[in-house]
Amino acid sequence: MNMNESQKGQTAGAVAENPIESLPAAAVYAELKTAASGLTQVEAEKRLEYYGKNSIQKRKSKPLIIKFLANFTHLMAILLWIGGVVGFIAQLPQLGVAIWLVNIINGLFSFWQEYQAEKAVEALGELLPVYAHVLRDGGEARILAEDLVPGDVIILAEGDRISADGRLVEADDFRADQSILTGESHPAHKTKDVGNRTDLGRAEQPNLIFAGTNAASGSGKAVVFATGMNTEFGKIADLTQSMGEVQSPLQKELGRVTRLVSVMAMSIGAFFFVMAILVANVNIAESFIFAMGMIVAFIPEGLLPTVTLSLAMGVQRMAQRNALIKRLSAVETLGCTTVICTDKTGTLTQNEMTVSDLWMVKQQVRVTGVGYAPEGEMLRENLPISLAENQDLRQLLLAASLCNNSRLLPPGPETSHWSILGDPTEAALVVAAQKGKLDLAEEAQHSPRLRELPFESYRKRMSTIHQVSAEISDGKQLAYIKGSPKEVLDLCTKFYQDGQGLPLDEVTREKVMTANDEFARKGLRVLAVAMRLLTKDLNLPARLSEYTSDLIEQDLTFLGLTVMADPPREEVQAAVGKCNQAGIKIIMITGDYGLTAESIARRIGIIYEDQPRIITGAELDELNDDALKQALAGEIIFARAAPEQKLRVVTALQEMGNVVAVTGDGVNDAPALKKADIGVAMGISGTDVAKEAADVILTDDNFASIVNAVEEGRGVYNNIRKFATYILNSNVPEAVPFIIFLFSRGTIPLPLTIMQILAVDLGTDMLPAIALGSELPEEGIMKRPPRRQKEHLLNRYLLIRAFLWYGLIESSIAMSAFFFLYWQNGWPGVPMENAGVIYQMATTMTLAGIVATQIGTVFNCRTERASLFKVGFFKNRLVIIGIAFELAILCILIYTPFLHTLFNTAPIGLIEWAYLFMWIPIVILLDESRKALLRSWEQRSASRKNKIRKGVSQ
Repeated sequence: MNMNESQKGQTAGAVAENPIESLPAAAVYAELKTAASGLTQVEAEKRLEYYGKNSIQKRKSKPLIIKFLANFTHLMAILLWIGGVVGFIAQLPQLGVAIWLVNIINGLFSFWQEYQAEKAVEALGELLPVYAHVLRDGGEARILAEDLVPGDVIILAEGDRISADGRLVEADDFRADQSILTGESHPAHKTKDVGNRTDLGRAEQPNLIFAGTNAASGSGKAVVFATGMNTEFGKIADLTQSMGEVQSPLQKELGRVTRLVSVMAMSIGAFFFVMAILVANVNIAESFIFAMGMIVAFIPEGLLPTVTLSLAMGVQRMAQRNALIKRLSAVETLGCTTVICTDKTGTLTQNEMTVSDLWMVKQQVRVTGVGYAPEGEMLRENLPISLAENQDLRQLLLAASLCNNSRLLPPGPETSHWSILGDPTEAALVVAAQKGKLDLAEEAQHSPRLRELPFESYRKRMSTIHQVSAEISDGKQLAYIKGSPKEVLDLCTKFYQDGQGLPLDEVTREKVMTANDEFARKGLRVLAVAMRLLTKDLNLPARLSEYTSDLIEQDLTFLGLTVMADPPREEVQAAVGKCNQAGIKIIMITGDYGLTAESIARRIGIIYEDQPRIITGAELDELNDDALKQALAGEIIFARAAPEQKLRVVTALQEMGNVVAVTGDGVNDAPALKKADIGVAMGISGTDVAKEAADVILTDDNFASIVNAVEEGRGVYNNIRKFATYILNSNVPEAVPFIIFLFSRGTIPLPLTIMQILAVDLGTDMLPAIALGSELPEEGIMKRPPRRQKEHLLNRYLLIRAFLWYGLIESSIAMSAFFFLYWQNGWPGVPMENAGVIYQMATTMTLAGIVATQIGTVFNCRTERASLFKVGFFKNRLVIIGIAFELAILCILIYTPFLHTLFNTAPIGLIEWAYLFMWIPIVILLDESRKALLRSWEQRSASRKNKIRKGVSQ
């Protein structure tokens, strides 16, 4: 039978009542109703039917056909379908076909974007292995990972990908890489022993292993207690899937624009349909065609494809600035970001540690040189010293470099510079030892490593056991320990000075922690190093494999502090400055020490207050939602925070009305990345899951690239406004001819046809509008606050400028061109035999008049306030190409005979062309005058405000 939801819940509850980590290994078999020899095949099949496949299940979503049809059934699409039908009814099939083609192209493109967007669940599934080694019927078997069930005994070896959550029952120096779950770079040491720590998170339990992680070293056996969606991995997948797609600000605004324009166009069409019948005495059929012309004139058919193409160009520009955009609408969302939640290491800093100081109780040594090249020297009071003269310094460097798993790689064929294998912090210690001329290969032979107690996040330290040569310690063993200063110092009872251990009193202990805090406030990373001589009288186990951290890590001798700098990236400070000017708040969420985080934040300008609030992960768990929101209102840093806590911070910020961008790289960052308005994944250090859940991927893991992307996003939104203005202003000269025809009661023939309107909207206007979408962000764009979410794309200022300024100018010029043609040919007394040709030439002049004025307007729309003469006419080459394109289309419509009937056009002469081109500079100069007046008014307004502020201050 298949397991229903209630049964799954009961099973989960049973495990919760008896935490599997708290049971002895022998009791685990009984708890999960299995045996050391594993399940029988028959029992495994029963459990598989009961629990289901061990796989990440995708939530049921709308069928693909429904998603597909949704792109053709929204309000604008319905309106265009109806418009096409009306075209056929009105015996204008070419009109119907043209409108439908626009609808189909828009719908197909939108569907493709949606179809490509969601791949996070597929990436989660790909992380799970295909096969697993288990015990079945008392023997080893290789089975499909999806067939694992609770109670299976799995066999683990170095390099294996773990397929399900399990409780270790055997472990031989076993370590697991859990970085995709915890974000912790050090492999976690695992044991079969009962967990007795109640302050640890689930992933930190030393006797548990988890699906999707890796066996880093050693071997072991574990009993599976959770599979599929009940694993920690599955819970993250379920949480990620539960966050449905939220419309971006631009998508919401385009929906509003669509509704507004649709209602406006339909209302205008209905009004003029009635007026044509009642005022102009036009019959119903012709009135219907007339009303359709008004509707077509006021619907910007090219708006949606132009927006899409503009966003696509923004994507290309961002890619050149190291930000890959996965979802087109994310381009604009970046532009209205109000808060950026960012990691520290590698994003704000270079992630290239360098030891700057070595601190001991009675001395401090400065280390010169930066990076991983072992080039530098040891200085005390600015004088060089050698390890041969300084036993305390030698012992500190020896312990730090032997309690270490990193390697330093010299320049070679693949790289021209020194590089590392392993953790950057450990590598920095190796570099420092080599700067001190310590021969690490010789020392490793002299004191071979016997055992390692790996770094664990709850211990915050690691230890290595070494065999020491007889001439030094009668063949005894020596333990070296390094880790967090507080955690290591708490285990020390002595400190090393002049080659011997002296009692560590409270005064000395306080001196160590004071030094640690001073270094941390400067943004430096500090590790403490200690040692312990292991003698026979300590009654340690005979077997090294039985050594535990509790046995070894006590009664330590403090050697000193190693102080490392991970300097901020050079470009970050300027980027943070841009954010401050742009009104964007930056919140650092790091796993590092609070004082170190504060120092980096202060150095690059994230915080300015004397006492910013620093909240640790443990403190965050204690805060309720209201207290968290109150804290988020001020300057704040989250230190020692787990990646999954980002989700709570992001949610709180969004509830406060913010548009939030958040960075992440691990699997457990995926929910926060998905929840954020903009999820930003690291391209170098990020996992596939994080990249799939994100909207933006940084190819250089650099915070400055996020700020560049925000600047581009703001520029894109401004460009959308520019071409919205450009597209909408042509609606007025397209509508005015119908109004003149109507109120003249047909005395004045219709100056523009419906197909000519479509020729403008879908032909001549298209490329110049797209060219406006390629404008670079204007100077000073990052000195303005983020766009308010309530601020609409089509605001009052834009509509007034489009309709009552550009629109009326274009209408006047286009209609003057119409009448100019008739005036040249003796209007109103046009001979009947020439009336048809003259009418075609007149409508051609109206069409060409709109195109000519649009040429001037496309230049005008490039800036909102700045003078075009200052910006330059030819900096945007695509505008010039667009103008050439629209003139080419216009000439094709005018001089291609078989198009004359379809578009009601006819050839015109040089005099007509001269008349049309005369208006282009006039249109530009008129708008330059308006912009000059606007700039003057703003300067006077700013001057008045400055005087008022000075008066108040005095």
